[in-house]
Amino acid sequence: MTRPVVLTVSELTRRIRHRLEGDPALAMVWVRGELSNCRLHTSGHLYFTLKDAQSSLRCVMFRSQASELGFLPENGLAAVVRGRIGLYERDGTYQLYVEEMTPEGVGSLFLAIEQLKRRLEAEGLFDRARKRKLPLLPRAVGVVTSPTGAVLRDIITVGRRRFPGIRLVLAPVPVQGETAPPAIARGIRLLGRLPEVDVIVLARGGGSFEELAAFNSETVARAVHACPVPVVSAVGHETDFTIADLVADVRAPTPSAAAEMVVPARSEAVRHLSSLLGRARAAAVAGTERRRRRLGLTAGATVLVRAPDRLARLRQQLDDLGRMREVALARHLEQSRAALAALGGRLDGLSPLATLKRGYSLCRRLPSGELVRSVAGLAPGDELEVLVADGEADCIVRAVRERDVGRGGRTW
Repeated sequence: MTRPVVLTVSELTRRIRHRLEGDPALAMVWVRGELSNCRLHTSGHLYFTLKDAQSSLRCVMFRSQASELGFLPENGLAAVVRGRIGLYERDGTYQLYVEEMTPEGVGSLFLAIEQLKRRLEAEGLFDRARKRKLPLLPRAVGVVTSPTGAVLRDIITVGRRRFPGIRLVLAPVPVQGETAPPAIARGIRLLGRLPEVDVIVLARGGGSFEELAAFNSETVARAVHACPVPVVSAVGHETDFTIADLVADVRAPTPSAAAEMVVPARSEAVRHLSSLLGRARAAAVAGTERRRRRLGLTAGATVLVRAPDRLARLRQQLDDLGRMREVALARHLEQSRAALAALGGRLDGLSPLATLKRGYSLCRRLPSGELVRSVAGLAPGDELEVLVADGEADCIVRAVRERDVGRGGRTW
């Protein structure tokens, strides 16, 4: 009789592992189930159980794969995972080594955004108590958006219509793609450091959920929260809602509506200033009349009947004060009107249109409309559009010549 082969536990387990890992059908499998017992280890590895109504499967996702997930797996989430079957010899149990995970029924981008919303809300970034009021008459309005497209043109058109000469400072950024979130955050920080910028408009046109992803990023949300001046978010259409809208001080349904909010109508500003001056004058007159009546009552008191000379002096002093008040009020009114006129002239002088009238021009590449900032990249035969103060002209490049210039800046 042949003696049976006796294996140690380790030997048997190793044979089973080799048999499992040598099966090509188990080298790459897709499995659907519900996540439970999710645990993210300090090493970065993700451990969880995938289960259905009848069975459960132990799973592990190593740090290199888990770090690439755009969301944090949660208990109860239905998911489809891809991986290979193996056996963990120490426990003698088989498990799935997961390389890819996709939420089922909800996209990973949507899930990541919802989780980010909950986290930022818990930190207080959405609190209404921290929302700031918009300035009545900003010295300059910062705009963070794409330098091409209808959004910037709409903001410029509305701003000039409401207050000719209002100064706009543009931070040109991409508004979608992987480079958009850090670029938008840098634009917000740059404009926030300019002393003349009193409010910032963050804007882009409508788009799909994926195209608006930059404005649902944590990078942009924290830049808006840290901005030292109020931020108006005007992203997408009225029905679109992003995390940037929740963090911003004010949400505008469209970029044009944002321009209406931050740029006052010049006529309204003049009426408001005139109203303030009128109220100040009425208050001064009313105060003088109250003192005059009080003095009249005091003059009739028994204790002062025998002091006509003192009352006469008081009446004369009151008359003198009244005349001084009229002169001072007239001077203040004239100074305020002169200051308003000077402010209007200064704002007109800062207008981009005034810059064009001084002989400057704006050059764009056709048909893309991209601004030409350097001769680098231009070639004979390129079509250009040149904008001057009273119109525009389509041109063709005949020759390109470079010249040495110092480093300069660009302003609006």
